[in-house]
Amino acid sequence: MQTNFVSPNEIRAQFARAMSVMYSQEVPAYSTLVTMVKSINDEVLKHDDVLRQQLTNADNLARISEERHGAIRLGTEKELFNIRRLFAVMGMQPVSYYDLSVAGIPVHSTAFRPVSRADLAANPFRVFTSLLRLELVEDNALREAANAMLAKREIFTPEALQLIESFEQRGGLTAAEADAFIAAALETFRWHQNATVTTALYEQLHETHRLVADVVSFKGPHINHLTPRTLDIDLAHRQMAAHGMQAKATIEGPPRRQCPILLRQTSFKAIEEAVNFADDKGHYVAGAHTARFGEIEQRGIALTPKGRALYDQLIHQTRELASQAADLTYEAALEQVFVDFPDDYLTLHNDGLAYFEYHRAAVAIDAAVTKETLPQQLENGQVELVPITYEDFLPVSAAGIFQSNLGHESAQNFSAQGNQAVFESALGCHVLDEFALYADMSEASLNRLLLRS
Repeated sequence: MQTNFVSPNEIRAQFARAMSVMYSQEVPAYSTLVTMVKSINDEVLKHDDVLRQQLTNADNLARISEERHGAIRLGTEKELFNIRRLFAVMGMQPVSYYDLSVAGIPVHSTAFRPVSRADLAANPFRVFTSLLRLELVEDNALREAANAMLAKREIFTPEALQLIESFEQRGGLTAAEADAFIAAALETFRWHQNATVTTALYEQLHETHRLVADVVSFKGPHINHLTPRTLDIDLAHRQMAAHGMQAKATIEGPPRRQCPILLRQTSFKAIEEAVNFADDKGHYVAGAHTARFGEIEQRGIALTPKGRALYDQLIHQTRELASQAADLTYEAALEQVFVDFPDDYLTLHNDGLAYFEYHRAAVAIDAAVTKETLPQQLENGQVELVPITYEDFLPVSAAGIFQSNLGHESAQNFSAQGNQAVFESALGCHVLDEFALYADMSEASLNRLLLRS
């Protein structure tokens, strides 16, 4: 039995680095973004001893500088099925179902990522992956033309597919095969300047929705953005302009807090890139396409279903308040409404709003811990709470980023019901439940603590 296989964690780490190099060549502003974020993170960690210790306890500190999430948009069920197989080689599984049609965007999505504590600590690379819902396009002729274009393309190289099959049959790849796989897999995510559609078809697709044009018009699902993780997104948002980036007006997600929750995101506006469109005679005509942008994220603690319900309720109240009060900005409304969300870790824990790991404090090295004594030991500091980082995404925030960069205008309203069953059928498996993953992580941490007592 062959045992000299490279671990999926190592393949994922190498692929993420190779992707970063490729994307920095395609979108030079990305390199500027990464350099800026690293400088901010170094400065934050220099002055915030509590955060540095939290990240060290959660095995997150070493991963911060390499942490990225990417985003791609697929056109067919076959592409989604095979991208799942490709990510499986890197130890990445689909987590959660996101319906973006509620925000007028004709896609539904999942996030491929590692799921165990150890695998996340090794490398947390994740890819937000969307599948176009062409059935929502009202124009029958345009929908058929788009389907015809997508049916003709193959976004995976023969070598990538062969190596995926080898991985599935044998349970791993050798070092040489892993190197070949990374090189072949990168081709799926590469930018192609030559479009596969005519200018006329592109303009029809674009008028329906820019995202439809972005998915249908090219040879493959070019990586749309790579997102570094910052420890101070407000500072990063302010510094983007100083680095020549046109930042979106607002930061998506919750407000700034003492105890960050979930996910906050911002981005610079999508860049206009030169594109050659095909004509009826097989020649190319110069044009342009705007889709790819630069994004930054700040991650906080994962919330329980109860905490998430409170978050969603407060976001809804914020939007209502901001729309009704002409003299109140959205940011001010957000700050005002979120005073109702507890902002200290012990309350978040005791109210069942967020997920934590449990660590014995140094001062309590000889104190026994039981389920009965845990509440008091948390209160007096003998047991410390370590926030579990939120590894997933917020559909409203994702839609906000998409809309900021793709524009709000559209020839039709794409609002519809999600269809997780259809998505999972195309995927070839069920998506994992993010809440169950966080709950298992928290419970495992508590059991480790109790066993050591």
